[in-house]
Amino acid sequence: MTMRIEKTMGRHAALWMMSALLMVAMPCRFLAAADLPESYVGLWKDPAVANRITDGIEKNRKGDAAVCVIDEGGTPVPGATVRVHHRTHDFLFGCNLFVLGQLATPELNQKYERAFTNLFNFATLPFYWRELEPQQGRPRFTEDSPRIWRRPPPDQLVKWCKANGITPKGHALMYVKNKFMPDWTAHSDGRLLQQQAAKHMAEIAQRYGRDIPIWDAVNEEIPRRLHFQEWHAVPDDFLAWCFQEAGRLFSKDVRLLINDGQIQAHYNTYDYRSMVADLLQRQIRVEGIGMQFHVSRGSVLSGDLYTPGRLQTVYGELGGLGLPLYITEITVPALGEDGPAQQAAIVENQYRLWFSTAQMAGVTWWNLGDGTAFENENKALGGLLDGDMNPKPAYRALDRLINHEWKTRIELTTDAVGRANFRGFCGEYEVSVDSGGKVVKGAFRLSKGASAKWVIRL
Repeated sequence: MTMRIEKTMGRHAALWMMSALLMVAMPCRFLAAADLPESYVGLWKDPAVANRITDGIEKNRKGDAAVCVIDEGGTPVPGATVRVHHRTHDFLFGCNLFVLGQLATPELNQKYERAFTNLFNFATLPFYWRELEPQQGRPRFTEDSPRIWRRPPPDQLVKWCKANGITPKGHALMYVKNKFMPDWTAHSDGRLLQQQAAKHMAEIAQRYGRDIPIWDAVNEEIPRRLHFQEWHAVPDDFLAWCFQEAGRLFSKDVRLLINDGQIQAHYNTYDYRSMVADLLQRQIRVEGIGMQFHVSRGSVLSGDLYTPGRLQTVYGELGGLGLPLYITEITVPALGEDGPAQQAAIVENQYRLWFSTAQMAGVTWWNLGDGTAFENENKALGGLLDGDMNPKPAYRALDRLINHEWKTRIELTTDAVGRANFRGFCGEYEVSVDSGGKVVKGAFRLSKGASAKWVIRL
């Protein structure tokens, strides 16, 4: 299959450079006012867009359930009070966990953890080869490994995720960009690198294959093909080999994702879709499509790049492959006097759209707190928390959505046949039934696209 990467290289490289520069630039002049640009507001208030988002959330994130209350003899109990409490989402709301336990004081670390567990049920764990195995044959898996900033040992992170009911994701099995690779790996010998990569993936799969259910198997393949001088040399068809090797090493209940950048996914969509479609046509195991979203406020607020109509079209095209979609890395800068408020407005609109999208399975913010990003990316102030780990407006906006607007908490009364019906957001529920002073509780799950019947016996 011939891909059209070369034809689009100049235009999309320019887009990528523009977006990267704006990430750390001072806000554009038209963003100086506290209010959002009218053109941006108009895009999101368009009835067609707003209704599609509202309808999508209702259709794609909710299910119907019936609580049936019976007595010990199996007779329906009318008039019972039923309290329905939505505990956790099926949808994955995530963030990277790169600085767990690494902040300056115990208080900051506690605030970081509280903020994380309050919002998120999904965590991205760092498996960058350079810091995971800086010395050949001596991987930093264990909790007592030497400290490296933004690279806590995986054992520590997996243990914390288990203790807090967080689903972990590994990032990434293969990401052979020079600056993220150990000095000892083969830089220009593709066959030797492949041998080293096979051993590396096998060690990871053996240690974490049962504990980490989702992986970015390959990261940023299109940029590798466009800017090969910045990457280690690899054999032909390396992408397919990576997925075949990962598919052999990991069990079927582990999900293997491909992940690429914001421009590649959102504006080079034809090439990205074709690349994934080729793997699927060859019956190679790929089980999810990841898309980064590191953007500038200017690129979003201008209405030129990331419009709701464009995003909905892109997700429809990629979702047409039949795989779940993931927004894997999100940064929206808050630099400037009006930055925090504008960041919050963008975040709320984006998350509503992503949550409404049928094929979307998860959304991951990148750096939770200001000062926890990679090198000069900290200049963008792209955290949901400030440098003291206090919530910014964007964090509060997500808390309102995830923990309030998108949570189902209702009180019902059973009808004449002992039944109480409701429609709620998908996830895990606790149901409490009170009849004549007798209280019984039960735990249930409401799944997407399914109707549930929950029976509680008094």
